[in-house]
Amino acid sequence: MSRLIIFLLNLYKRFVSPLLGQRCRFYPSCSDYARIAVSRFGPWRGGLLAGWRILRCQPLCSGGNDPVPERFHFTGCRTPSREPEHGAS
Repeated sequence: MSRLIIFLLNLYKRFVSPLLGQRCRFYPSCSDYARIAVSRFGPWRGGLLAGWRILRCQPLCSGGNDPVPERFHFTGCRTPSREPEHGAS
């Protein structure tokens, strides 16, 4: 089952992703994250991690470096930092 999921993710990465362009706010991209998670934790737990990552890929979470954890756990959402206002004392 893991091989099938990784195969489908590879097809997505090769054929669909170039049409959509760079949109992921995280590194590694969500599809790469999913491939690593599924290969590391299997289809069920890796799929849960990938789904959680996709839910975090939105404007209320800051992006950046977000590697797949070594041990299975859900990473929290970091809120984006606000820019200081100009002219504030």
